[in-house]
Amino acid sequence: SGLIGRSWAMVFAAGGFRVKLYDIAQQQLTSALENICQQMKEMEKLGVLKGALSAEQQLSLISVCTDLKAAVEGATFIQECTPENLELKKKIFAQLDLIVDDSVILSSSTSCLLPSKLFTGLKHVKQCIVSHPVNPPYFVPLVEIVPHPETDPSTTERTYALMKKIGQSPVKLNREIEGFVLNRLQYAVISEAWRLVGEGVISPTDLDLVMSDGLGMRYAFIGPLETMHLNAEGVSNYCERYAEGMRLVLNTFGPVPEFSGETVQKVNQALSEKIPAVPKVLDARRKWRDECLTGLAKLKTQMKSD
Repeated sequence: SGLIGRSWAMVFAAGGFRVKLYDIAQQQLTSALENICQQMKEMEKLGVLKGALSAEQQLSLISVCTDLKAAVEGATFIQECTPENLELKKKIFAQLDLIVDDSVILSSSTSCLLPSKLFTGLKHVKQCIVSHPVNPPYFVPLVEIVPHPETDPSTTERTYALMKKIGQSPVKLNREIEGFVLNRLQYAVISEAWRLVGEGVISPTDLDLVMSDGLGMRYAFIGPLETMHLNAEGVSNYCERYAEGMRLVLNTFGPVPEFSGETVQKVNQALSEKIPAVPKVLDARRKWRDECLTGLAKLKTQMKSD
């Protein structure tokens, strides 16, 4: 019932599903419910609450539980949201493997642990899948669906259909790969950003501006491949025009950074001046970020319906 678990609970409740939120500590659950209630009421006031139900109706769909067996009883879909620790996740799935039936889907929120590392050896491996959300899932709809080599195709299809039903934007990976797709793209951007700042080409704040007021503006609506398509007379034409230049630039990229030393200090100093790294300030900035994401999501929905 941490940040991701709460967000998932809200997403499923917004879709009209009954949710049991499980944790080992009652206090953690109490605080999670208070937080969910506060967020939902606030979003309802602002007119940005997801789903057709009122905040009160959505809240009535969420209950809490400290007993794993009771939590999963009657469940059709289980979304695991424990910390990113392989042994902990394996332990949870081993426990679930003993108590679930042959129809429930066992899904993990992991952002980088491969399904073959998480699920191999489980009796219900055919029902296991990764549904990796983007943080925070309530405000960013993408979900990467990543199967284990032994996952039954029906598990993938049912998970995809469920994610569509609750208003998320699922994508299917045909096979597992380190970092999945979102993080591979994200790390490629972070890696080059780090090199450019580390080599003194640009300041950390200006680097972020290149993304937020440059690339990010169009990437909020279209991806890199469609960008290529529109920036020329189609992809083939883009490659004819720009392939040589792209190869030239890409060949100048340096090795994978260590993410340590002087560059850490430089980036940390710049970001801490802008947003001091203290809980109160970080929380306020996250709240602002979520409000921006909500506004953007509203605009995108409106544009799609137009």
